[in-house]
Amino acid sequence: MSKTRPEGLARGLTDYGDPAFSLYLRRSFALSTGLSAELLSRPVVGIATSSSGFNNCHRHFPELLDAVKRGVLAAGGLPLEFPTISLGEVFLHPTSLKYRNLMSMDVEEMIRAQPMDAVVLMGGCDKTVPAQLMGAASAGVPAVQLVGGPMMTARHRGERLGACTDCRRYWAQYRANKVSAVEINEVESRLATTAGTCAVMGTASTMACLAEALGMSLPGTAAIPAVHADRLRAAEATGRAAVRLMANGIAPRQVMTPSAIENALRVLLAIGGSTNAIIHLAAIAGRIGTEVSLTRLNELSDTTPVLVNLKPSGEHYMEDFYAAGGMSAVLRELRPLLNLDCVSVTGEALAARLDAEQALYVDRAVIRPAHDPVAPVGGLVALFGSLAPRGAILKRSAADQSLFESEGRAVVFESLQDLALRIDRDDLEVSPGDFLVLKHAGPTSESGMPEAGYLPIPGKLARSGVKDMVRISDARMSGTAFGTVVLHVTPEAAAGGPLALVKSGDRIAISVSKRRIDLLVDERELARRRQAPGSQAYRPARGYARLYAEHVLQADQGCDFDFLQGS
Repeated sequence: MSKTRPEGLARGLTDYGDPAFSLYLRRSFALSTGLSAELLSRPVVGIATSSSGFNNCHRHFPELLDAVKRGVLAAGGLPLEFPTISLGEVFLHPTSLKYRNLMSMDVEEMIRAQPMDAVVLMGGCDKTVPAQLMGAASAGVPAVQLVGGPMMTARHRGERLGACTDCRRYWAQYRANKVSAVEINEVESRLATTAGTCAVMGTASTMACLAEALGMSLPGTAAIPAVHADRLRAAEATGRAAVRLMANGIAPRQVMTPSAIENALRVLLAIGGSTNAIIHLAAIAGRIGTEVSLTRLNELSDTTPVLVNLKPSGEHYMEDFYAAGGMSAVLRELRPLLNLDCVSVTGEALAARLDAEQALYVDRAVIRPAHDPVAPVGGLVALFGSLAPRGAILKRSAADQSLFESEGRAVVFESLQDLALRIDRDDLEVSPGDFLVLKHAGPTSESGMPEAGYLPIPGKLARSGVKDMVRISDARMSGTAFGTVVLHVTPEAAAGGPLALVKSGDRIAISVSKRRIDLLVDERELARRRQAPGSQAYRPARGYARLYAEHVLQADQGCDFDFLQGS
């Protein structure tokens, strides 16, 4: 029987004006790799690998890659790996989010340009997974996600430590003079001691869970620790699944549907996941021509309990989550709230998966039942009002509820540089009831929307015992952080949003119950301020920075590029 479309090395031939010559030339060069003609005749599974010396989270990827290849070969395919941009969260300036779109373009174009019938996406560190899912959605080739898995915890003076919630807690104690320089150096060497992503429900683990909730990774694989033997078995199984995926022809857009994205939002709320995930899900949704509505997020949040007792919203770590039942347990608890007809990369509907998993063990100290949750409502909430007309995000599961209905005096920092210069000055005019406000840290600012929304408590207040304050910005916050932090204020200050008009001494009111955040300044005064000369918009002269500044969308649209949106 003749094949209806080219397969394997015959796909996407280089154009020399003679297709037969193109295939002849490609095969001749492929033979130089030492592979046999029999292997070269097989369908091809590309493996997008994002390992790098600048990405500690991915240092185990060579071993994972071997396991994926093993699975592909055993299932009858030819595995061919290719490198992409790698985003090591703490090694990038000004922030990894700025390069997420670049990585997504790299993934998309290399999938499209090279001959492959399916692709395995190997990622883990915060922005790598959404970049790969965005790129795969746009490329359209059958794809399956393999995440690297979380670190194991370490020990410090009898206490378990996990990056990076515990690093923030100890650093806050150090700034408050409650931990010595000797001890903070000890903690530094014990926070991250194995390969893998952060050991808590930060952005990396959140996106791993959401990839499984979307149906883009194999069931039960999101939470396996990076150094666990099960992670290698998952890699082999993913390689096998990629070969099956070629046969069933399920494309990413058939998996990452609007219904699947809503399931992912439910999971995000139930696991107390990272605020960053809202931006990433919005970007993924934009690639398939839909959106994440922050109004709908609030509706889901009000009907979705927090079920997972993990740091920064709880007590435990990702290794505990895996041992407790992982994503399978969470999905079973959420079953009445989920769209059960969504299909995963296995070709199986979510309902069938859950039917097959009814008898699995669950540790209820880590994953609570729906009738006895950690919290009755979801971990995230969107606020709207005169300060954030298009929304802002609060992670209420990791915040001080006593601050949820409050009004305070604004203490404004015009930039990250201003924040660094003044936050610890003894003459800073600030009190515990004030609201700290950071401007010009959004997506089109020079800083590129860093994880700076977790403003430090001013030094003199930290030393007096203050542990939380309302903090407001157009920046992001690490998924490992905690506190009453209002983020992603949209439109941002650099784009002329109301945040740009706030001055120290202004009154701001927040009401989580009413989903409001308002600047309590007379409209006539705001009109006067709008007429005042503002700071010049950041416009780089060249390169990717210029492309980013000219085309990046606001936070509510996922900070993707306008020209990458799907239809």
